[in-house]
Amino acid sequence: MDVTKLMMSDYDVALVNDCTDDMFVIFHGPPDSPYAGGSWKVHVQLPEGYPYKSPSIGFCHRMFHPNVDEMSGTVCLDVINQNWSPMFDLLNVFEVFLPQLLLYPNPTDPLNGEAAALMMRSPERYAARIRECVVKHAHAAAEAEAAREAEEDDEDDLSEDDD
Repeated sequence: MDVTKLMMSDYDVALVNDCTDDMFVIFHGPPDSPYAGGSWKVHVQLPEGYPYKSPSIGFCHRMFHPNVDEMSGTVCLDVINQNWSPMFDLLNVFEVFLPQLLLYPNPTDPLNGEAAALMMRSPERYAARIRECVVKHAHAAAEAEAAREAEEDDEDDLSEDDD
């Protein structure tokens, strides 16, 4: 199953009420981009009819990007919104579609007009603004995930001591 495949990957996946059609996934910014070092909690909801109907994907932390609504986290991405195919899966969303969205924004079809204008007017200031937002909004998720992993490692160490 698609959700199982995602859960068995390197992504941190948390099901809402143990329900496989509603979950949160920790997504890391692509290396060598202004988003590098940031981690975002992404809400994923699978509609009835999935995989024939596309998943709903939204960032829970603020994201400065022309194709992401800064307040709601809604993502404008054709491959998810209009061109979804049952051949795609959730791993595609997190390993290909979202990284590509962050690396290659489309400022001509923006959800965030300010980000689109800044990207076209001043790419250096646009990248600096992204880095500011990563530090302010996306590091909290990364720190929380690191703390959770450290806690799990401690629990694993304790259980090994019991053996």
